[in-house]
Amino acid sequence: MLFIEGVSKSYQSRRVLNDVSFTISPGERVALMGPSGSGKSTLLNCISGLDSPDEGTITFDGSDLTTLSIDERTLIRRSRLGSIFQFFHLLPTMTARENVALSLQLNGYSATDQKTLSEEMLGEVGVLHRADAFPREMSGGEMQRVAIARALVIKPKLLLADEPTGNLDTNNGERVLSLIESLSNAHQVALILVTHQEETTRICNRTLHIHDGKLTESEEQTRT
Repeated sequence: MLFIEGVSKSYQSRRVLNDVSFTISPGERVALMGPSGSGKSTLLNCISGLDSPDEGTITFDGSDLTTLSIDERTLIRRSRLGSIFQFFHLLPTMTARENVALSLQLNGYSATDQKTLSEEMLGEVGVLHRADAFPREMSGGEMQRVAIARALVIKPKLLLADEPTGNLDTNNGERVLSLIESLSNAHQVALILVTHQEETTRICNRTLHIHDGKLTESEEQTRT
């Protein structure tokens, strides 16, 4: 489903990614660990099509992202990739329902389908009762659940989660991790989970480590 081969990227004279290669199967969950500045964000940006590698290929769901135009990559990101961030990135002037529906609106869904599907997804993540609430009226855990609903409502093939529990307390972080795991299973969505915390890799099938732009894999899978 995701095939990365020989990907390298430099900024000015600094090599940020160095001959990175790995594959992810449909529904597989992979943790990506590494210190700040190791290349994690650059790798995610290349996978999502926000950036392009200097060398190598990235094939996602049958499309070679390195050969596509910016508009073509944007369309793939909008329709087949879901993203969750540490700081939620909900639009403050929109309700929870409207934030989730925006993903559908950008993909051409009717107003009726936007309302129906966004409410179904909010119910699935357990915050339908907050559908009319604005981000400022929600807790951190609630906002992250809305962000998960927004990412999954388009039924993506791959979910990119960049430190999704980094801005949450321990209890909410555990709930969000369990939710991501159960939804990944239910919808057969592949996952790349970027984290600094070893304990969060428990929901993943395997762990990749990146350091100075080079990728290695843990000898033992965390889960099968």
